[in-house]
Amino acid sequence: MIQPHKFTRSSLLIFPMFLLAACSSNKYAATNKIYKNQANSFAEMVKAAPPANQTVATLEPSLQSWVGSVNFGIRRPNFVIIHHTAQDSLDQTVKTFINKKAGVSAHYVIGRDGKVVQMVNDYLRANHAGVGKWGNDSDLNSSSIGIELDNNGKEPFADAQLRSLVELLAALKKRYNIPAANFIGHSDIAPRRKIDPLNFPWKVLAKKGFGLWYDDVLEMPPVDFNAELALRVIGYDVSNLASATVAFKIHFVQTDISPVLTPTDKLILYNLYTKYL
Repeated sequence: MIQPHKFTRSSLLIFPMFLLAACSSNKYAATNKIYKNQANSFAEMVKAAPPANQTVATLEPSLQSWVGSVNFGIRRPNFVIIHHTAQDSLDQTVKTFINKKAGVSAHYVIGRDGKVVQMVNDYLRANHAGVGKWGNDSDLNSSSIGIELDNNGKEPFADAQLRSLVELLAALKKRYNIPAANFIGHSDIAPRRKIDPLNFPWKVLAKKGFGLWYDDVLEMPPVDFNAELALRVIGYDVSNLASATVAFKIHFVQTDISPVLTPTDKLILYNLYTKYL
């Protein structure tokens, strides 16, 4: 005979906690389902052999055929771009990234408490970089992983948040063999549009192998030093030189982000330029 369950005080306390956990796990059930459906549709698109809608309409069908190669792979990200959210909470950012009308996303969001929320598979293209350029790459969404830090742009980055970021960057660097120089900021790739992450501790990250930084002792640049060329070699889009200068200073100077290079700025720029050569 099955005995009726005896509810103790402790079990009565656990039950609402269980319900809370269940509700929390189901909070994003609807958008997770949309993510899964979209991923499945992409999978079907990739599995199609021959691929759908990839023939050349102006060529005769008899001149086109399909032979599947055995030598191919999936997207391997080569850059990591760090942002700050300019919002007030992790929840607010997550809600923005599951809003279809907003049209924006990132691969990871890191809260002030160090909580890491992954929102897009590393192998997929997230809409985080927007219009921008770094070196010859004008589609950073396709070649990078985007990481958003929960920060309104007016506050220091929390220690717990930075610790989680370093752990995440270490995993990504090892997983995809990303060069140290390819850990950059949103402002670096979009100098006319973005200033994030503002007042970010790039030097701390560079010491850990994520991004480059200038030496403590700086040599004088030669008389004919070309600052515009140096900025372009580092990766900046110099089509608007003033904006590129500001972006450079947001990352590497921080105490002054005017569009003019001071003598000290030129020392820093020359030192970095030699590292990127």
